[in-house]
Amino acid sequence: MTSPDLSLNLLGPEAIVVAAAFFVLTLDLTVLRQKPALFRARAAALAACVGCAAAMLWLVLLPACGSSATLALTPMTQFLKLILLALSIFTAVISLNARFTRHVGEFFALLLLATAGLMLLISSDNLLMIFLALELLSLPLYALAAFDKTSLPSAEAALKYFLFGGISAAFTLFGISLIYGITGQIQLAAIVPVLQAQPAEPVFYAALVMTLIGLAFKLAAAPFHFWAPDVYQGAPTPVASFIASASKVGAFFVLARILLTGFWPGRGGAALGGFAPGWMPVLAAISVLSMVAGNLAALVQTSLKRLLAYSAIAHAGFALLAFFGTAPRARPSLLFYVITYALTVVGAFAVVAAVETAGGRDRLADFAGLSRRAPLLSFCMLVFMLSLAGIPPLSGFFAKFYVFVAAAAGAPNLGLLWLVIVAVAASAVSLYYYLQVVKQIYAAEPPPGLLQRPALSAQLAIALLAAAVIALGCAPSLLLSKLSTALQFSAF
Repeated sequence: MTSPDLSLNLLGPEAIVVAAAFFVLTLDLTVLRQKPALFRARAAALAACVGCAAAMLWLVLLPACGSSATLALTPMTQFLKLILLALSIFTAVISLNARFTRHVGEFFALLLLATAGLMLLISSDNLLMIFLALELLSLPLYALAAFDKTSLPSAEAALKYFLFGGISAAFTLFGISLIYGITGQIQLAAIVPVLQAQPAEPVFYAALVMTLIGLAFKLAAAPFHFWAPDVYQGAPTPVASFIASASKVGAFFVLARILLTGFWPGRGGAALGGFAPGWMPVLAAISVLSMVAGNLAALVQTSLKRLLAYSAIAHAGFALLAFFGTAPRARPSLLFYVITYALTVVGAFAVVAAVETAGGRDRLADFAGLSRRAPLLSFCMLVFMLSLAGIPPLSGFFAKFYVFVAAAAGAPNLGLLWLVIVAVAASAVSLYYYLQVVKQIYAAEPPPGLLQRPALSAQLAIALLAAAVIALGCAPSLLLSKLSTALQFSAF
């Protein structure tokens, strides 16, 4: 039985974030109700940042202390929770000067509740708790996507997000129920010996496919990506940045935990000429389809947020390559990829938010000549775009390099080289549309009087994210060493 002290340590950070959500809501509805909307937004954002910082302090001061029946606190989960809280802080800073809603208390409360859901998802140790945490994450995001009440695209995006999310949740829950029917277990570690002791049944493959469908929706991986472009474009930009960054980190981690821990005996094979039933061939098909569909669709976009949405679909395909490596190589390469991608994409959305707040929109034409109006933002956007394209010496280059190497070495005689070749070709295609953004910023003539000076807080946050992308590119061991150390003392 779990002791009260252990339970407090396991749920302490989540409890702080939830308490901060209720504090922000109460503060806005009482003390700040008659204040101007911009003042209320800044006060609520500050309170949200303080709550996330307090949760981070709890995680830093208290060591990893073990697990309960449903949750685990390990060095790996501690580190990822710190990353998620940092991304939530950046999202709150991006929202400081947002003018898309007067209900700022509700907005930041829902953002914090989504963060709490992500933290629970990272700690979840069994399939049922994973499902509950996914829903705790998803429900606030559905509401956040619709927060711009003056925008019809925002309402449409939220409706699509909700409908697709409900269907994917049904698939996930049905897949989990089939796994429980086969094994009699929902604990990930307990599923492994049962699957090893009996031959794979057809119902296992059905359960596997259904579970992957639900999680592929969260990743915006093709062919379960149709919600992403509309949601990224229609939702308020800070919400889109959170969906594209923090929720992706949590979704990839839980997918890795399920496949590389619980379902490892049913992996099958995806090597050329050596296909075997299991999750590997299904994941290979999803990866290839995501890379091809995402990159080709991004080529014709005129909205930067839609371009980033299709880019996210392609990057989901790139990140899935890590699953084909051996377990010691797959895990750090996957986590390095998703963390550096999250930092990069939240920075790119922060630039979009700064341009929108200062009087522009998300069209590529609105970024024309940005270098002459906002040199710091332009340089940071250059860093983000080149990192997403995988140009050295930025973090995106090493992220792709590590997952490519993991996939190439994941089968005897380089049997998965075909997958890497597709990925390299898709990455080359992506360079074109990222350079289109850079071309608009540095080569196109600026329209007169479009952009005012961006807020100092936004500029500082964007510069910090760009510095992190450059630092992790010049010294990837800064992150890899922490991941490797954390993985040595974790079950995952």
